[in-house]
Amino acid sequence: MDDIFVARVMSSSLTTVSPETLVEDAAQEMLANEIGSVIVVDDDGGLEGILTTTDFVRIVAERKPKDRTPVSTYMSQNVTTGRAQESIRDAADTMVEHGFHHLPIVDDDEGVIGILTTSDLASYLSHAQTPSPE
Repeated sequence: MDDIFVARVMSSSLTTVSPETLVEDAAQEMLANEIGSVIVVDDDGGLEGILTTTDFVRIVAERKPKDRTPVSTYMSQNVTTGRAQESIRDAADTMVEHGFHHLPIVDDDEGVIGILTTSDLASYLSHAQTPSPE
């Protein structure tokens, strides 16, 4: 698994929002796309943060007016990221070490280019490993 790179496993189809997007709108995007996170980017596509289903527990618990609350209020900032040419073992180690289910993948020139999720890793392992004997 050391020689398999993140680029081979990551999801490159991203759903992004701006920091000013309302959390209600972000939630609708997540539901419509059946995803567990949205990447928060600035006008140039630079990574500003990430908003995940876990963040919505806080949103509901704090009962702020959700129809007027921007994503920037709840998004995680100073996001740990990965690189497309990083081994999936190193990326998985980072995710386990921090308890992450989503790892944005960035490129110096293009900004955010993908996301690696625990589902991506599980899918890769289920196809890459020899099936269990019956």
